[in-house]
Amino acid sequence: MDAPVRNLDQVKVGELSQSVGFLLRLAQLRAFEDFFSDNGPRGLKPGEFTVLWVIARNPGIRQSVLGQRLMIKRAHMTKLIRSMENQGFVSRRIPDCDRRAVELTLTPEGKDKTKKASALFFDYERRAGAPLDSTERETLVALLQKYTGLQMEACA
Repeated sequence: MDAPVRNLDQVKVGELSQSVGFLLRLAQLRAFEDFFSDNGPRGLKPGEFTVLWVIARNPGIRQSVLGQRLMIKRAHMTKLIRSMENQGFVSRRIPDCDRRAVELTLTPEGKDKTKKASALFFDYERRAGAPLDSTERETLVALLQKYTGLQMEACA
């Protein structure tokens, strides 16, 4: 009989150590743990910032398209946008040509919040990724972009 496992370093995961899904999930948990620690930026949650950031780059984006791009379920997207609208960050418009659609833009307050949050968020992102060196981090980002189907964009 094997000795009982008492330390984290003793835990065996076997073939899971080669599982892309398992490794991505652990990486996500590690990234969120760091983000919400004292090391992370304060203010918006990662999902909230992401939604504001993408709306800022795509004024008038349809809510359904935004949800699909960010892989956010419809009900959660509706709740998130409603909350951001109540905070004065997002305005919704229903176009005359398609009364079922909702187009999103940032309010002046939303633009200001996004600008302030982006400085904190991207400064944090430049520091994140330990224990990877900069070359390893760039490789990981490139591989994740390929895996998720996101093409490299010029930063604007």
